[in-house]
Amino acid sequence: MEHLHQFISNNAIMTSAIILIVAYIFIALEKIPKVVIALLGGSLTLFLGLLATEKTPDNLGEYFISFIDFNVIFLLVSMMIIVHIASKSGMFTWLANEILKKTKGHPIAVLASLAVFTAVASAFLDNVTTVILVMPITFAACKLLDINPIPFLITEIFCSNIGGTATLIGDPPNIIIGSAANFSFMDFVKELTGVVALIMLVIIALMVFIYRKELKSSPEKMELVSQIDNSKTIEDKALAIRSGIVLALVIVGFVSHDVTHIPTFLSAMIGASILLIFEKPAKVLVEVEWNTIFFFVGLFIIIGGLEASGGIALMAKWILDITHGSQSMASMIILWASGILSGIIDNIPYTATMAPMIATIEQSMGHAYVHPLWWSLALGACLGGNMTIIGAAANVIVSENAAKAGHPISFMKFLKYGIIVTAISLAISTVYIYFRFLVH
Repeated sequence: MEHLHQFISNNAIMTSAIILIVAYIFIALEKIPKVVIALLGGSLTLFLGLLATEKTPDNLGEYFISFIDFNVIFLLVSMMIIVHIASKSGMFTWLANEILKKTKGHPIAVLASLAVFTAVASAFLDNVTTVILVMPITFAACKLLDINPIPFLITEIFCSNIGGTATLIGDPPNIIIGSAANFSFMDFVKELTGVVALIMLVIIALMVFIYRKELKSSPEKMELVSQIDNSKTIEDKALAIRSGIVLALVIVGFVSHDVTHIPTFLSAMIGASILLIFEKPAKVLVEVEWNTIFFFVGLFIIIGGLEASGGIALMAKWILDITHGSQSMASMIILWASGILSGIIDNIPYTATMAPMIATIEQSMGHAYVHPLWWSLALGACLGGNMTIIGAAANVIVSENAAKAGHPISFMKFLKYGIIVTAISLAISTVYIYFRFLVH
């Protein structure tokens, strides 16, 4: 055992890199649940002594708990609790139906309104929750209009990933970036919401153009959509009011962070705790996606092993070497590499690996140098999820439900549009990053 520890100690970078790469491969293959892979990788990292399992004055920098980002963990858990409780009231479905009625049943207006609703909701709720809420409404509307739901579902997938890019809480990669770069909720709104809104409008217009021949229905059927009965959608009025007020106050807490300096995760925790007073906590906590939470924990430990061994510093040096210290080149490589890789592999482990690397670059090159690199990572990692049907969890959920409803979305069919949408999104992001941050 002593010889093994000596070998690991001498080859720490190689060992931790192998654990991370093997974990990436198995996550991409999707044969074993990714939470199991992350926890196995984390356990192996600790067993091999790449991180310390006990805290002593000498090993504070290598103690494994130091590498688990609890800002991310608490923010995710708290938002999952708030969204689950609020969803039970029917308030989000009621809002979507009201928007649907305003379209008068015109298929193009229905597609555009559901797409915008999905994008805006994804900026504040997680993408999976948003598509789960919007799918039944989409199927019901398409049945009334007697048209194929696939154009609507594909557009909603694109808009859920685009909308999630706009805010700190919209997509897990942004939560990781916000914590690592110390960006507030309003930093994301200021830097990303405008460009994301532009990308969303361009992509909706593109999808309307692509499917223009299918977006037709009769006046009688359109009338049925405009007459949707929404009177019984709110199942619990008191819960809807309570959760609506708490959700609004939590968002106010996020927005006012620069003034109050209350951490984002704490605003969410307070909101979740208040809502739990009126609930049976055991029933609510069972609905938290613990798979995702423990996936993050395992992942942070694996990447902590690479960071403690000096592997992350080596990656940072490599990026600086190949770009010759050029801020523009580094930004563009991170944007496009993130966009392409996030379409192929899970964007959460990718972002969790890249964030400490950019933080390491910041130590040598300064805050001003890495500022555009963070936004390049956020745009690339979140928008790249649109490239393939397995690029993001929301894509998989929609495709599975569409297949169950008799409207399968094949991998190749999605890829045909996904590549175009991702290329357009990254091209717009390139122009934005260049003129917003790189032209002095």
